[in-house]
Amino acid sequence: MNTIAKNTGGRLRLKITSNTSPAIWRRVEVDDDLTFGDFHRVIQVAMGWDDDHLHEFQVAGQRVSMPSLDDDLFGERPAIPEDSITLGELLEGQRKFRYWYDFGDDWWHSIAVEKRLPPDPDAPPAMLVAGTGACPPEDCGGVYGYADLLAILKDPDHEEYEETRDWLGEDFDPAAFDFAAHAARVAAVAAR
Repeated sequence: MNTIAKNTGGRLRLKITSNTSPAIWRRVEVDDDLTFGDFHRVIQVAMGWDDDHLHEFQVAGQRVSMPSLDDDLFGERPAIPEDSITLGELLEGQRKFRYWYDFGDDWWHSIAVEKRLPPDPDAPPAMLVAGTGACPPEDCGGVYGYADLLAILKDPDHEEYEETRDWLGEDFDPAAFDFAAHAARVAAVAAR
């Protein structure tokens, strides 16, 4: 894992919104010299993902991801290695970009550049500012599987209710968001 260095440039306020209904979102402030690899780790802990799957950013017509031998398998341009380019380098003039997590379940996240901020030498390289909603569980079948899961949880008489509760745990609440816990995880990633 890369060390997140202290920024001497600017900061970005970014809103990360999932493709779920209802939308799950997180607002973060990050130094613009974070690499996309570092930002991927921030997204993972801010959203509540487990980092069990592949991911990719799509920014300004470019793919940014971990290098892969399969990059040119389908004739696409190879992805820019995520640890070789910073947010500031690629987001210049951009208002939105996308983050794709788990190519099977297809969790798409829209990321809006809400504000460009001056450097703050006292701020951590990344911090969680706000958010709402619990992250869907890994491997639940994407947006449609998650919608089915939510429907099952609303119906205690559903034949899969007990099995689903056992899998998720009794305390899973799709509307819950523990800001302090998520903020602490973001702070821990930023401190590495």
